[in-house]
Amino acid sequence: MTTFDDREKAFEAKFAHDAEMVFKAEARANKLLGLWAAELMGISGADADAYAKTVIASDMEEAGDEDVIRKVTADLEGKVDSDEIRAKRRECVVAAKEQLSNEA
Repeated sequence: MTTFDDREKAFEAKFAHDAEMVFKAEARANKLLGLWAAELMGISGADADAYAKTVIASDMEEAGDEDVIRKVTADLEGKVDSDEIRAKRRECVVAAKEQLSNEA
C-alpha cells in the first residue's frame, strides 16, 4: 500500500468514528432528556428508564430533534413549553458529549 492509501483509510476510519460518536451523543442526550422529563412527570426507577427509551426511539421518526421535542412537549402536557425543552436538550447534548469523552 502507498502512503496515500494509508491516509485514505485513516480518514475513512476517523469519519466512521466521528459519525458513531455523534449518534451516541444524540442518543445519550435523548436519554438524559427523557429522564429529566420523567422526573417532571413523577416517574422514577425502571419506569423512568423505560420512558427515556421511548424518547430515544422517537428520534427515529425524522431527521433532527423536532420529533423528540414534540413527543416530550406532548407528554409533559403544558408543564414546560417547547422552548424550555429545547434549551434542556441543548444542555443534555453538552452533558452527553462530556460523559462520552470521559468514558473514552
